Amino acid sequence: MIDRGFIRNFSIIAHIDHGKSTLADRLLEHSGAITKREMRDQFLDDMDLEREMGITIKANRATIQHKYNGQAYMLNLLDTPGHVDFHYEVSRAMAACEGVLLLVDAAQGVQAHTVANAYIAVEANCEIILVINKIDLPAAHPEEVALEVEQVLGLAAEDAVFTSAKTGEGIDELLDAVCARIPAPIGEINAPLRALIYDAKTDIHRGIINHVRLKDGVVKRGDKIRTMAVGSEHIVTEVGKFTPKPVAVPQLSAGEVGYLLAGIKTLVDVNIGDTITLATHPASEPLSGYEAPNQMVFCDFYPGPGTQTPDLREAMEKLWLNDSSFTYEPVTSDALGIGFRCGFLGLLHMKIIQERLERESDVNVVQTAPTVTYEIGLNDGTFIHIQSPSEMPDMSSVQEIREPFCRANVIVPSHFVGAVLSLSLDRRGIHKKTEYLSPTRVMLSFEFPLGEIIYDFYDKLKSCTKGYGTVDYELIDFRGGDLVKLDILVNAMAVDALSVIVHRDKAVTRGRRLIIRLKKEISRHQFEIPLQAAIGAKVIARETIKAFRKNVTAKCYGGDISRKRKLLEKQKEGKKRMKQVGNVEIPQGAFMSILEPDD
Repeated sequence: MIDRGFIRNFSIIAHIDHGKSTLADRLLEHSGAITKREMRDQFLDDMDLEREMGITIKANRATIQHKYNGQAYMLNLLDTPGHVDFHYEVSRAMAACEGVLLLVDAAQGVQAHTVANAYIAVEANCEIILVINKIDLPAAHPEEVALEVEQVLGLAAEDAVFTSAKTGEGIDELLDAVCARIPAPIGEINAPLRALIYDAKTDIHRGIINHVRLKDGVVKRGDKIRTMAVGSEHIVTEVGKFTPKPVAVPQLSAGEVGYLLAGIKTLVDVNIGDTITLATHPASEPLSGYEAPNQMVFCDFYPGPGTQTPDLREAMEKLWLNDSSFTYEPVTSDALGIGFRCGFLGLLHMKIIQERLERESDVNVVQTAPTVTYEIGLNDGTFIHIQSPSEMPDMSSVQEIREPFCRANVIVPSHFVGAVLSLSLDRRGIHKKTEYLSPTRVMLSFEFPLGEIIYDFYDKLKSCTKGYGTVDYELIDFRGGDLVKLDILVNAMAVDALSVIVHRDKAVTRGRRLIIRLKKEISRHQFEIPLQAAIGAKVIARETIKAFRKNVTAKCYGGDISRKRKLLEKQKEGKKRMKQVGNVEIPQGAFMSILEPDD
């Protein structure tokens, strides 16, 4: 058992593509945790989806060894995601650490998520080591970037460590800095066991694998444990470490990070953020756990072809254990049947969850267009929250609709300021301040309606700044506005899954664009299909999908015109009757067409 004074728990945080996963690869390779034969890029990213997309989705962990001043140190490393949608993963990783490596690209400098992640580390009371990465690039200017970080975040430039995760330069100095500057974990080995469950995943053969960080005490095979929030008791069958492959060890003690198996089969027996203690000698107080994340985007998932509702529910339960930052609850739609209303941290998070459901549980999902939470003020003075326009109460009882606002920091080269201001004005943004990070880079602060930026703002920002703009945002409050519910009617029937809430000034434009897109997505039927956009009883836009028509007069050669007219009238009556009883098939693409960027 290693002395707790020689244990270091740390995570790597950074903006997207600043080299977190590559640095983790070099640390594993340099410490001998993996051989050159085993080495592959993004070694810790073990999901196929992560490797295909080139991003980290789940925080991954590994235990490595390093000698500093003649003493062997145990370093527990957590590699975290960089995208803003996965900030909950970052905050959970930091709760299991005493320090972080703040990685900054030596060519790109400070970016929006660099600032956001640094603030999360400060709130978690983590020691921050500034690492200037990619110093091997021809465009690198590491000293200038270190000074820029000092100006923006107040981290001393002279304490920065300069590395190249690609070539391995500076890795030794970085590991020495981790041992010297990150504090040892605090905890008592002789105290009652308190272990934080910071992550978990299911194994079809072994049950639920709990990823734990021990704050106090010791746990070993054969111990009888209790989960303090749920209250269930189990016998430990195995404890181990990720090196980075799971390896069983005799015991885990205070300050260490590892995994724990106890034959837990049911998902109700485990909560992320729960505290594990010994049933025979329990702790009096649980650990603080995690604050519940605020979901920003909501949409409905319904079973697709070949999938039943119970199958979808089971798939969601399994995935929720591994990613508790999304929520789900049952919902019923006239058009799509029984499904689930799901909440996500952002649009990318939503896409990842859908992809993981379909890949990992082999289910088909039909997804509706996403929306944000709205606060509805009623005539009696009370307020309710709705996650979908279909939940909107009767408008005669509504006094006010409030939409969520967020604070956004946009970092761009100074010569793109005009383009960004123009884009932000179009999205009803309120410019708050401008701060120069350097003579060539600017941080613009805005307040935006969340619904205006959640869909394609990031793509538009990248377009108008030639790829150099970055944005980070956080929810601040709800504010009233001139908002209306825009209904989409297909064959004179309102489709609740296609309804949206928009600002009145944009209602006509948005409505017309939506029904034009729907016209492209919905195939022609045997009867004419009118598509309408309406606010209440007022139709503001209309398109028509023409019916398939057989040439019923083809066999009439000459003769009285009344013969042809009679056949055409008979066909018209048939189409009219078919329209009354026929069902319109609305494909998945029709629901997702609402997401397409505006032309």
